[in-house]
Amino acid sequence: MSQITPFHIAIPVHNLDRCRRFYGEILGCEEGRSSDHWVDFNLFGHQLVIHYKPKSEGELHTNPVDGKNVPVPHYGVVLPWETFQTFAKTLKGKAVEFIIEPYVRFKGEVGEQATMFFLDPAGNALEFKAFKDIGQLFAK
Repeated sequence: MSQITPFHIAIPVHNLDRCRRFYGEILGCEEGRSSDHWVDFNLFGHQLVIHYKPKSEGELHTNPVDGKNVPVPHYGVVLPWETFQTFAKTLKGKAVEFIIEPYVRFKGEVGEQATMFFLDPAGNALEFKAFKDIGQLFAK
């Protein structure tokens, strides 16, 4: 793999203003184009679009991974190791409430990775992770 191609993801949010502040001020994403119903953000070089959708009630579903309850669905970005460490400290300093605190899972195994999970104000689950050896990203 010689070059990473940016991805695009669109997610529903029931409070565009709160989520706009969260992605811009808490996560530090640069804002791009927008309208009354959606906002583009630069999420570590990828295009994230928050789209207004009326709130719907639903339980957060989880699956067990490495002894933790991982929320499903979720989305996020694989970051360089040092970027992950800095980002995790920034989020802790901004009092982000984690579902799963930053930690290293599968320690000493194939696929060892740093990971953390938290929710945006609309209840969308986010995971950010990092590999000391990015070659392990798809290792079995």
